Amino acid sequence: MKKIKWMTIIIMVGMLSNSIFMAQSVKTNLKNKTENSASLVHYRNVKANGLNIFYREAGSPNAPTILLLHGYPSSSHMFRNLIPILSGNYHVIAPDLPGFGYSDIPDRTKFAYTFDNLAKTMQSFIDELGLKRFAIYVFDYGAPTGFRLAMANPEKITGIISQDGNAYVEGLSTGWNPIQKYWEHDTQENREALKSFLTPEGTKFQYFTGVSDPSTIAPESYTLDQYFLDRPESTEIQLDLLKDYKTNVALYPKFQQYFRTYQPKLLAVWGSKDPFFLPPGAEAYKRDIHDATVKFYDTGHFALETHVKEIGKDILNFLAKLPK
Repeated sequence: MKKIKWMTIIIMVGMLSNSIFMAQSVKTNLKNKTENSASLVHYRNVKANGLNIFYREAGSPNAPTILLLHGYPSSSHMFRNLIPILSGNYHVIAPDLPGFGYSDIPDRTKFAYTFDNLAKTMQSFIDELGLKRFAIYVFDYGAPTGFRLAMANPEKITGIISQDGNAYVEGLSTGWNPIQKYWEHDTQENREALKSFLTPEGTKFQYFTGVSDPSTIAPESYTLDQYFLDRPESTEIQLDLLKDYKTNVALYPKFQQYFRTYQPKLLAVWGSKDPFFLPPGAEAYKRDIHDATVKFYDTGHFALETHVKEIGKDILNFLAKLPK
């Protein structure tokens, strides 16, 4: 009888242990499934302003949204390492601007390549996706595009992350001199001189300048950018946008007025050795936004290529404090 009793106890203990193991396995599988779902990136297209706009989307649609706006000469590909960091807690959307990446490249005779038009298309984009409240991450060309959106939709903006996204004259380096010369004297000679920015050497200059360890720059980054720049229709489009960039500088006072009026929560994350947008441009945000946070990283223009983990951590800390 004692032997039967002990066998019964052993069997019951075994069954209990198995139940606990199964419960833990189910819990682990659910956790892994949730994490995998959050990190899964979807590649989508939507019609906006009559154009096919490509975008990357990750994270739960029920989570707070962050809109990532790339710059020159990149695309949403520049966010490939940041998206998985953010998508565990946030709904992340990263479009390619018209004329960039995998979005449409409408003919210059049918679509004016101006920053007003880029913003108009992105306004249509957020309307098509039904985005009601979101934070924006702006970089380079994404800054004047995103700030136009912010001025037009102040009620939608929960916060701003500016990564080398300039809004102050003191942020412009001497690297802008050839472009400013073209603004002042609209000649074919001055326009032709800007083609050096579109060459492989010009693209690599943006990626490598200010980077202490060149081996940290993934070759697919500048290689893909150059592939898109080398498309036959791209040259004149990019020269049009370089010419129109003067409208962004003219709008700096209005951008700054928006900052003073609405006091958006802002985090500036900046490559301290950016050859185009200087650190004083980041510090200047503090003049207009009382509690702006400014952080510098020992790198160049494409800071995400070298410091994505550090920047991602700082962004998560910032986003956690934003209104939902």
